[in-house]
Amino acid sequence: MKFATIILCAAGSLALAACEIRAPKAVQAPPPAAASPPTAEIAPAPPTASSQPAAQAVDRAAFSESTDPAARRDMLIRAQVLLDRASFSPGVIDGQDGENLRNALAAFERANGLPADGLLDADVWARLTADTGPVLTDYVITPADLAGPYTPVIPKAYEDMARLERLGYAGPLEALAERFHMDPALLTALNPGVDMTTGGAKILVAAPGQGALAARVALVEVDKARKQVRAFDAAGKLLAAYPATVGSADLPTPSGELAVRTIAPAPTWTYDPARLNFGDRSAGKLIIQAGPNNPVGAVWIDLTRDTYGIHGAPEPRLVGKTASHGCVRLTNWDAVQLSKAVEKGTRVVFVGEAAPAKA
Repeated sequence: MKFATIILCAAGSLALAACEIRAPKAVQAPPPAAASPPTAEIAPAPPTASSQPAAQAVDRAAFSESTDPAARRDMLIRAQVLLDRASFSPGVIDGQDGENLRNALAAFERANGLPADGLLDADVWARLTADTGPVLTDYVITPADLAGPYTPVIPKAYEDMARLERLGYAGPLEALAERFHMDPALLTALNPGVDMTTGGAKILVAAPGQGALAARVALVEVDKARKQVRAFDAAGKLLAAYPATVGSADLPTPSGELAVRTIAPAPTWTYDPARLNFGDRSAGKLIIQAGPNNPVGAVWIDLTRDTYGIHGAPEPRLVGKTASHGCVRLTNWDAVQLSKAVEKGTRVVFVGEAAPAKA
């Protein structure tokens, strides 16, 4: 399959936009059958509980306002995994509090008829832990995990990126962390002394959501103020919420209503100095190959305003914490899940106002 070609250009003084795509028709999502699930994917097998003490501590974690760092981390890991499994993504699972977690909690509360204050309390905890499955599980590193292909060093300069055949993961640690929606630091902390480059090594990982959404998405809402993308079905039910990086007031994401035009998995990215105002313009036009560390990540959802889209991101820990040049960035796994539940014509509505860029 040919890769799509994407051109990214920054918003300028006229608030012109950020990303342009030319996607082959072959990557457009087909129309769904009536009342059918969004894909024919087989649901993943339920996670198996681990006998490791660290896993058991997280699986037993109860709601508490304790300030004990270990107890609080275990509680937050459990909450993050359960939110992810319910399709209310906290972004990377890292065992830490933050804006992405609070926004995920607010969306979960809204979907469950609770006050949407974004606070983890006893009522929210009771709803979350109705899912009693283990949140950490064992995984054995395979030869395929070690084979890659990997890109050990991802350069910062676009000219140097363009020399690479692929912008893959840096190594097994990054690949495994992204597969299980985890921050690499947490994955390392849960597996002290384990060599992630050794086949057959058993590691402790999160057991997040892996399957398709429960229904087709009829409306995507991009909340620029909250930095969140929300997906609704045809009846208006909130199906999912994802943390998002959006443009700032100075480099804005669009307003109003657009629609999905096409979907491009594994897109290439074109740096065109004639269409943007950042980067080393002297390098000329550059084509940057596909891969999860490509500047637009694992998938591109093209919108009906030229140069704009919703796409993945090479650094999931930064999603929701920085500003884009106008497009909407999700973690790669969230972008992939959303891309499989939308189709050509799906409405995309932009609400709220982004904060001004920090000086």
